[in-house]
Amino acid sequence: MKKIFAIALAAVMACGIFAGCGERKDNGGQESTPAGGSSASGSAVEAIKANGKLVMYTNAAFPPFEYLSDETSEAVGVDVDIAQAIADELGVKLVVENVDFDSIVPSIQAGKGDIGAAGMTVTDERKKSVDFSDTYATSIQYIIVPEETEVKSVEDLAGMAIGVQTGTTGDSLINGEVNGYEDDDGNAVQGVLQDTGAEEVQYKSALEATQDLLNGRINAVVIDKMPAEALVAKNDGLKCVELVYADGSKTEESYGICVAKDSDLLDVVNKVIKQLQDDGKIDEFMVNHSNS
Repeated sequence: MKKIFAIALAAVMACGIFAGCGERKDNGGQESTPAGGSSASGSAVEAIKANGKLVMYTNAAFPPFEYLSDETSEAVGVDVDIAQAIADELGVKLVVENVDFDSIVPSIQAGKGDIGAAGMTVTDERKKSVDFSDTYATSIQYIIVPEETEVKSVEDLAGMAIGVQTGTTGDSLINGEVNGYEDDDGNAVQGVLQDTGAEEVQYKSALEATQDLLNGRINAVVIDKMPAEALVAKNDGLKCVELVYADGSKTEESYGICVAKDSDLLDVVNKVIKQLQDDGKIDEFMVNHSNS
């Protein structure tokens, strides 16, 4: 046992001496900090500047906030423009990673990326894992249905198969109404669609859900207002209406950019968002990408 321990100890010491264990090297042979990480001083901003890039995690299926360009097949949109402004402020290159929406928060939390921007609603649940910037846009939920379908409230979706994008607020809302949910005190609440035969169908993107709606595999899609309007504009035979309840209550949410907990990057993100808002640039981004 003593011999085994001595060998193990020697291996650990050798790892420290040669300083090569577990470190990434760039092409110049110098240490490179993973995206979303921090430097020796604990500064995420310093690490980003040292790497020369800002890594953005998004899901490019949520126009006008992020979508794939018809010309280049690269991710573009309102959030990409905001992220580019943040990269410019830091003096680095923007790198966009297009991933599944529900993997964005875990990826930022794990340090795989620096920022998560995807028309992402700020929620208390998400704030347990990451920090959010000041909000820069607001939205409400919409329902997409065939033109001949009459839907005036959530309750009218009774018995229908309803498509949602996994991990979105629409997913959470419809899941609760179909399966029931708990209130703030932990009491069980009956969903307005519970026991009506309604079914929630999850998709990786609202675009995939809309294709199934067009093909008659589902009856409706629930997604944020602007993506809903963009999808309807590009697909004949569909319409969208605001998601409201029979009692007149509605949904409302605000978008923010997420970063790792306690990161000094948050101050930079907030500074850029404020400057863009003051200059009217975010409204300009909205117009530009809504007309694309």
